[in-house]
Amino acid sequence: MRKIDQLLETYGESHQHPTNKTIHWICVPLIFFSIVGLLFSIPPGPLLWIQFLLGNFSNWATLALAAVLFYYLSVSPPLALGMLFFSSVCLAMANLFSILLPFPLWMFSLIIFILAWIGQFYGHKIEAKKPSFFQDLQFLLIGPAWLMHFIYRKFGFAY
Repeated sequence: MRKIDQLLETYGESHQHPTNKTIHWICVPLIFFSIVGLLFSIPPGPLLWIQFLLGNFSNWATLALAAVLFYYLSVSPPLALGMLFFSSVCLAMANLFSILLPFPLWMFSLIIFILAWIGQFYGHKIEAKKPSFFQDLQFLLIGPAWLMHFIYRKFGFAY
């Protein structure tokens, strides 16, 4: 069995209840976005020289997403492409919200982060199983890939 299949299967074991699955479809993308938003909000500091070279494409969120995408690439190159698309959308939304919101992006992201985690834990209470990341922290990254693999399946894409 491939590593990605094993990870998705293990993750799926604690995500069987339909309500918990629905909550995950809402909360996992929100948590992912909120982390991107929080990282996007960190001032560049030591990244200033990189920003000078690359323009606005360089920030803490972009660097963190690059590392996350390398992880996805190591477990499933096809899923990494889907996660690259989703990550790019999150990064673009963080940039847009940082411009349009009448209050700081970090505040908006923090509120989303807290509310989405409350939803996640409520879903696991319904499921009557602990979140997978209590077993292994890499499941924090497998959650979004688990959702992406359902999208791939629906459209007949190999993952």
